[in-house]
Amino acid sequence: MSFTKTILASATAIILAMPAFADGIMIKDAYIRSSGPNAKTGAAFLVIMNETDQDDTLVGATSDVAKRIETHTHIKTDDGVMQMRKVEGGFPVAAHGMHALQRGGDHLMFLGLTRPLNQGDMVSVTLTFENAGDMTVEIPVDLKRMPESGMTMKHDMDMSNGTND
Repeated sequence: MSFTKTILASATAIILAMPAFADGIMIKDAYIRSSGPNAKTGAAFLVIMNETDQDDTLVGATSDVAKRIETHTHIKTDDGVMQMRKVEGGFPVAAHGMHALQRGGDHLMFLGLTRPLNQGDMVSVTLTFENAGDMTVEIPVDLKRMPESGMTMKHDMDMSNGTND
């Protein structure tokens, strides 16, 4: 590996390890993926931690890499098929709680990609919270990441007592 690639890889690792903060909201473990270079859609996954005394809601997001971004989730239909659906009103995050956006569950859906999402790219995304307002985060594209085994589909956790809502 060349010296430049080593420095770039080290810098990327440091950036990925650093959570983003704004007005008591912290974003951790964020990444974006798409199905390939010609994909018209992509998805972002992240953990939102609300370290304030007030409930908040992620109501939307914007980025120059997509015509629009919607809050989405997967639901099981009556016939047992998992389908993606838009979530009206966004994702609530309880005071002193967290909400995980993860594969197979809640996520940010990037619709009408304006360019390919390549492994290692950094994407600027502005998250809009009902109370905390706008928060811009740099999210890496990670096309190789696999879902964690044993991933839970329960998303809300009260951080003050460690119990699920």
